[in-house]
Amino acid sequence: MSEADVKENQPEDEATALSGAAPESESLDEENRLKPEFVRNVKDALDAEDFDRVYDLVEPLHPADIADLFELIDGDERLTLARSIRDLMGVEVIAELNDWVRELLVGDLPADVVAGFAEQLDTDDAVAMLEDLDEEDQQAVLAEMEPEDRAAIESALSYPEESAGRLMSREFVAAPETMTVGDLIDFLREHRELPTEFWEVFIVDPMHRPVGTCALSWILRCPRNIPLHDVMKRDQTLIPAGMDQEEVALRFQKYALISAAVVDDAGRLIGQITVDDIVHIIQEEAGEDALAMSGAGDGDINEPLPRTIRGRMWWLFINLLTALLASSVVAFFQGTIEKLVVLAVIMPIITGMGGNAATQTMAVTVRALATNQLTSSNTWRMIAREWWIASANGIGLGVLMALGCLAIYHDAMLSFVVILAMVLNSLNAGLSGVLIPLGLEKLKIDPAVVSTVFVTTMTDTLGFFFFLGLASIFLM
Repeated sequence: MSEADVKENQPEDEATALSGAAPESESLDEENRLKPEFVRNVKDALDAEDFDRVYDLVEPLHPADIADLFELIDGDERLTLARSIRDLMGVEVIAELNDWVRELLVGDLPADVVAGFAEQLDTDDAVAMLEDLDEEDQQAVLAEMEPEDRAAIESALSYPEESAGRLMSREFVAAPETMTVGDLIDFLREHRELPTEFWEVFIVDPMHRPVGTCALSWILRCPRNIPLHDVMKRDQTLIPAGMDQEEVALRFQKYALISAAVVDDAGRLIGQITVDDIVHIIQEEAGEDALAMSGAGDGDINEPLPRTIRGRMWWLFINLLTALLASSVVAFFQGTIEKLVVLAVIMPIITGMGGNAATQTMAVTVRALATNQLTSSNTWRMIAREWWIASANGIGLGVLMALGCLAIYHDAMLSFVVILAMVLNSLNAGLSGVLIPLGLEKLKIDPAVVSTVFVTTMTDTLGFFFFLGLASIFLM
């Protein structure tokens, strides 16, 4: 049967999906975002307390779009919306909600309602929903849950935040290595309580320690009488429950994993992590590093204002102190600047170029550290590489700026000072951009969080010192 025949015999919505064309929608625009007029209609219906109208508007939406709607309306309208859409407010919507929106919304819902959501969610999603609640609210929700579900969530919450133990799902399929392929197929068909979606079966020994994996494709294609230990893949990546989620993501990326077994300290299988969870982690970690370097906190527009203000103000206060340090260097050379005012015109260029160069180097270094590209095995090669890059950039830009100074001010010695200061600050920027993150990494401090402050201080302070110091020597 041809592709055209397949499309002809399928319902209109399925054929549309196969063709890749997005169906016209009253609620979504061409970029699959909720239209402003749709959001406005929902808000108007909420204001008018026309809850049936709200339900009719929201009912056609995908759970992910309903979650987006909660982000787009005002905070004081979210609880009303949740009550208005009744059965549409399912676990799929809860799982898709922004962390801050979910925390505020769940905090306003009765404990028994939240417990009902948690029992329907996968363990990892339930943990994500409960972990940010106040201790009192958290215990109230757990008290409303079935003992088995409560035990699973309490066990997950006992692991450190952002660890594999928090991230893992306890819904997986495991089989003994002595079982045959046919027995496993019968087992999968007969047991309805198994997970509805999985990609591989973990093979375990009598101590419940994983010894291999079997992809579903292998199981379906092998003869029924073959033991699992003869067809299983023995090489596997095991994830310790205490491993940081960033390291977990790196392992998935490095070994192209679809899923991986999570083990406890005794090596026993206690859960699994799947690639759909890792996609969220990679996005989250990348965003955290970028925002940490700018001091913008979580960078989430749904974050409460007091928290955002505190985070940004603290960062700016630190930058104020570093700026005072740089200005004290300028004050030390105040007499030199008074005698040669042109220095005041040029010195911001020297420090500005140094800061930009340092930012480039720092970004590359922090990323290399985060992705394990930069280790103790190639540290010196990285330092040498940035030395040569900084030297080339310093000489090239220094010559260009010196020629400009010569053309404007007709002062050869000033041009010499400019090129020398540019080279020195470029080298300072290159080395600071690589050595400071490396040093922070050695001290077990996240280089993405505090590197910017130290690097900026180095380029500004030494940039002023190099330029004004050289001017004092050669131009006075």
